[in-house]
Amino acid sequence: MKIFNFSEYSSLYNKFLSELRDAQIQKDSMRFRKNLERIGEISAYEISKELDHQSLTTNTPLGVSQTNVPKDNLVLATILRAGLPLHTGLLNYFDHAENCFISAYRNHSSANDFEVEIEYLASPNIQGKVVLLSDTMLASGQSMVLAYNALLKRGTPAKVHIVSVIGSQQGIDLVSENFPENTTLWIGGVDPKMTTQSYIVPGLGDAGDLAFGEKDDE
Repeated sequence: MKIFNFSEYSSLYNKFLSELRDAQIQKDSMRFRKNLERIGEISAYEISKELDHQSLTTNTPLGVSQTNVPKDNLVLATILRAGLPLHTGLLNYFDHAENCFISAYRNHSSANDFEVEIEYLASPNIQGKVVLLSDTMLASGQSMVLAYNALLKRGTPAKVHIVSVIGSQQGIDLVSENFPENTTLWIGGVDPKMTTQSYIVPGLGDAGDLAFGEKDDE
């Protein structure tokens, strides 16, 4: 699996990532969502460089222009709910793409013991298409692997791009073991630790709660 780690390069991406992590700034849920959307847009731009392109003829008021544009059939898939702002950023740039939504949740048997389960899938056929699978946090990696396995019920993609903001090395290792070799991971940073509840440290907290408000888990 190829990994593109944005933190290894100097770009505006890192400014938005630092604000997402900042305990004071992230109190503004609107700004938190907007920064995730911006990161989705930057990720889309970088991913576009890896897509197959074709020449497009455009008639202007004064003549004819030739432009190289992406030709891949794209499906933007996201894991609810934290992935929604990231998905929006990707969709802002890949506005002709098809869309897929996957619901994954933690089924707790105790405070520190849980299984991730897929509850809902709304997806087009993905056979031979390029799938961009996004989720804000790549912690244990279980949600990403289960989401991909659920997608395979709709066909086998030609290529997969995973889009995430912060991951743990454990999660990246699990994804690398369970995704096709030609998968590319686009991520903002890799953090060294996870808590017993699979929260990344230093991470940024619960991305879903920060974006959309706290949920009642009972």
